[in-house]
Amino acid sequence: MQKYILVLLILNILTSNMYAKKDKKKASTTLSINYPVTKKIDYKDNYFGTEIVDEYQWLENDTSAETEHWVDEQNKITDAYLDKIPYRNQLKERYQQLYNYEKISNTFFAGDYILYKKNGGLQNQAIIYIQKGTNENPEIFIDPNSIDKAGLTSYDIAGISNNNQYIAMSINKAGSDWSSIEIYDINTKQKLNDEIDWVKFTGASWYKNGFFYSRYPEPEKGKELSNINQYHCIYYHTIGTAQSEDKLIFKDEKEPLSFNSISVSEDEKYLFRYRSIGTYGNEVYWKKADDLTSDFKPLFTGFKNEYAVITVKDGLFYVYTDEGASNKQLIAVNPEQNEPSKWKKIIPEQKDALLENIEVSSGKLFAVYLQNACNKLFVYNIDGTNKKEIALPGSGNIEFFGSSETNQLVAYSYNSFNYPNSIFIYNSTTGYSNLFLKPTLQFNPEDYESKQVWYKSKDNTKVSMFIVHKKGIELNGKNPTYLYAYGGFNINMTPFFSASTILLLENGAVFAMPNLRGGGEYGDKWHKAGMLFNKQNVFDDFIAAAEYLIKEKYTSKNKLAISGGSNGGLLVGATITQRPDICKVAFPAVGVLDMLKYHKFTIGWGWIPEYGSSEQSKEMFEYLKGYSPLHNLKIGTNYPATLITTGDHDDRVVPAHSFKFAAKLQEYSSKINPALIRIEKNAGHGKGKPTSKIVEEIADKWSFFFWNVGIKSLQKK
Repeated sequence: MQKYILVLLILNILTSNMYAKKDKKKASTTLSINYPVTKKIDYKDNYFGTEIVDEYQWLENDTSAETEHWVDEQNKITDAYLDKIPYRNQLKERYQQLYNYEKISNTFFAGDYILYKKNGGLQNQAIIYIQKGTNENPEIFIDPNSIDKAGLTSYDIAGISNNNQYIAMSINKAGSDWSSIEIYDINTKQKLNDEIDWVKFTGASWYKNGFFYSRYPEPEKGKELSNINQYHCIYYHTIGTAQSEDKLIFKDEKEPLSFNSISVSEDEKYLFRYRSIGTYGNEVYWKKADDLTSDFKPLFTGFKNEYAVITVKDGLFYVYTDEGASNKQLIAVNPEQNEPSKWKKIIPEQKDALLENIEVSSGKLFAVYLQNACNKLFVYNIDGTNKKEIALPGSGNIEFFGSSETNQLVAYSYNSFNYPNSIFIYNSTTGYSNLFLKPTLQFNPEDYESKQVWYKSKDNTKVSMFIVHKKGIELNGKNPTYLYAYGGFNINMTPFFSASTILLLENGAVFAMPNLRGGGEYGDKWHKAGMLFNKQNVFDDFIAAAEYLIKEKYTSKNKLAISGGSNGGLLVGATITQRPDICKVAFPAVGVLDMLKYHKFTIGWGWIPEYGSSEQSKEMFEYLKGYSPLHNLKIGTNYPATLITTGDHDDRVVPAHSFKFAAKLQEYSSKINPALIRIEKNAGHGKGKPTSKIVEEIADKWSFFFWNVGIKSLQKK
């Protein structure tokens, strides 16, 4: 058996060289690759009597010396390939220029203070600034770059105390989802001695002289980034005490694979405990806050819908939900009489627009709607009357940050394909918004145009898609085109600003982003049409988007790249295994590529409501196996030029997905096109990635893209 495997490996190496040399005569863009030899082991899993071979299972041990050596060898091959592309450094230098603008986000109010995150341009991590009012000069509150010279540590605001004295900071290192929490005094900017470790998927919900947070038990040493996460427990921390003294509030003994958290009403009279077993659907329990020892009472149970209590008024809970409203609504609920027939509709469902978010600030209701995948912002009286639209700069994407229920100022951000993320502050007294922070760009966004089109999928469902390109571009089927999508988890793909997209556009490329089923752009029905046994709809929508771009002569198969990350990485993997002929280049990033085992790592179990599990039924196993990218590669297939990207600290979609897929793709591919993997060291799923790593990764991706669609040189900018 070992001899047979050795012969196959030798043949793979020989045919790799043979195909590279043979194809070199046909296309000058081909670069020869000698792939590292990846060993195979005799490993099988059994699902309902079916044995599944997993010869690269050993790569799941991402911390072993053997795996780390494999990573280094793969990176050497990838870097050697990219280094031969003549304009790699040119793209890197140009992207540094484009990326060197202020990036502003996450605005919070603490009494008279405004806090926000801003990266001045090329700093590795954004700095948290603080200023009094809108006209005072800002000061640095926390500079992660001075704390961690390597630029691997990011800070985010987890929660501000109701008396505006303290702020809880969430700290992530090397891109991991694991966080720690530190406490700072807002007035003195001094860090307290409190520090909380092994935190995941939580904020800090302040109550009296402390806060509630959620954490996992300390993981097994060496398995921090891969072992399954169980027992997401709720604790209460009192300021000035050690974490060992924190009070355990809730531990789900019956269901260790669940997410649990607590929110506190702003008047601190009520506590709300949330419980979910996946990324969609949750339960809500409540009680009065003056007795921590009493039991929580059920408000909403079952996981068929989503609920969020946004405020309490006159004993009524204002609940944002999709129960009975696919496009969501705001209702007022008496907790003691919670029958649907007794709900009061404060903001009813709209049939033509999704109520994407709703917040209470400055005594008003602020509602963010999504209509045709673009946002609109409205303000209401607290009872849902007197609706007024807040004018935005154009059709784009907003994030509402809010404030306290008594502060007259609230903040929101706006951006679109050609408008950088900017912060606006709305004054509830005057009813007007003013621009607070907007970056200066080193290019003219007016050189580009965007449009929204509609196309038909395989089953004739109409799907919307944004297309962006230089003004005056010729539709001759020769434009390099980058098709990017997600299609899952109720996530909305809306217009967004990105300097990396500008780098594509100024070099003559087209950017396209469809709103696939599985997303939430058109309500809960749209989401459900792309989950579980409907997942194939997502791939069909994506393939139809590619076919539309080709038919309308934006591009051709030999000029098209497809891309997506995480669930979008699954999308790309499934697409190239089902339709390897649809494109020339593929970028599966941090992808869920092993659909039979994804739920066995870290918090993968939380995706079962979206995907289903290979262990829950034979029917679901067969369905997942039918599209799982890892299990549908076919020997000798001419797959697109593929650059897989992942991070060795990704503890959300563990890198084993990408490792195993890369090894098998290198083995099974016809070797006409490259099959490479780029593994970022000290990086995770994307969160907190330093600017230096972002610049290098984008330069590498765009080099790979342009080179493999046949572009030999780029014009200097």
